[in-house]
Amino acid sequence: MAEQDALLDVRDLHVEFGRLPAVRGVSFTLRPGETLAVLGESGSGKSVTAQAVMGLLDARRSEVRGEIRLDGVDLLSLGRRERRRRQRHRIAMVFQDALAALNPVASVGAQIAEVLRVHGNQSKSAARKGAIELMDRVRIPAAGSRYDSYPHQLSGGMRQRIMIAIALALEPEILIADEPTTALDVTVQAQILQLLTELRDDTGTALIFITHDLSVSAEIADRIAVMYSGRIVETGSAADVYRHSNHPYTLGLLNSVPRVATRGKRLTPIAGSPPSLSALPPGCSFHPRCPRSAEICLREEPVLPLDGHGSACHFALEVGSV
Repeated sequence: MAEQDALLDVRDLHVEFGRLPAVRGVSFTLRPGETLAVLGESGSGKSVTAQAVMGLLDARRSEVRGEIRLDGVDLLSLGRRERRRRQRHRIAMVFQDALAALNPVASVGAQIAEVLRVHGNQSKSAARKGAIELMDRVRIPAAGSRYDSYPHQLSGGMRQRIMIAIALALEPEILIADEPTTALDVTVQAQILQLLTELRDDTGTALIFITHDLSVSAEIADRIAVMYSGRIVETGSAADVYRHSNHPYTLGLLNSVPRVATRGKRLTPIAGSPPSLSALPPGCSFHPRCPRSAEICLREEPVLPLDGHGSACHFALEVGSV
């Protein structure tokens, strides 16, 4: 993709906490109106990448290097106040745990209205009206009467809808959803995914969807980036990654979850556990768990091609031909 077409362009992003490399050379682009799914197990660096893009990492405890370009301007080169001003109305985030993210002693309607008053410069009455409209937009039943409800009085799915309403209040161009369906039952998960898809289509908002579920990624995303041990190990269109995976880790994720195509077959979990950030293995970090590991994998870290369907695997062609 041409750089000038990118709304967000992340280049060689590194995040370290002391000596722990949480993100190692991550690069990706995001077009206007596009959905990019960032996929991987817990600890793969997905959420840290999102927090770096949002500027939420504590500068005293983390070091962030690389470039995060919003319309060509590197946000990492700006001072804190200028960065907040530049991205405040343009990037928003929906967090994983809505109950923890919402203020327990303020009504959900008041929390939406506060965003409209403080950042949207609306009057108290206009903010209340706008908050109810947003609640209705994300399909909160009887939105007017739920305005004064507190977070603990709503279901998990309703709380997540409130988080989405808060994120949409300033009409951002980019919405980052960090595992927004975690801990929700399957029916509610489907409703939240449908809501995000419809909002994206209606508003043209670009979406970064963080998840550990490859089947969900294939359903909602235009492109997928698979992360392992702080790096992107496979990327491409959703169809290519889902149907023609050419990295052993992506195949392992596919084989470890139930799918219609594998009905009646035994699921195959990925052996072992992700490596500790304090003791990353040499070469390819997946080689201790990889069934195709060879000597070169222990010595050389594979490079991820930047164009098209790319895989950071020395045997990508062989894996993709299976």
